Amino acid sequence: MPRGDKSAYSDKQKRKAEHIEEGYEKRGIPEKEAERRAWATVNKESGGGNKSGSGRGKKDTNVSAKKGGARGGAASAKRPAAARSASAKKAAATRKRKAS
Repeated sequence: MPRGDKSAYSDKQKRKAEHIEEGYEKRGIPEKEAERRAWATVNKESGGGNKSGSGRGKKDTNVSAKKGGARGGAASAKRPAAARSASAKKAAATRKRKAS
């Protein structure tokens, strides 16, 4: 099997790689690099191609997917309490205005 051949991957893994690649492209990563990163992520989460027979695939770990949630909120936490409060009040006012 030549390098880069994706025939050993399940349909789910291929869909997952496509979705991850689209996310990278939205963030401005070049197409080739986005594809490389997407397949690296799929390999990290699922241990490579899982298509070779019943019961022989590994379960997905989703380690990369969980990272984003852990990193989120750091920028907000660095802001002073007064700034966060002002943003919250402004957002509440906007929601109230749009509701009526």
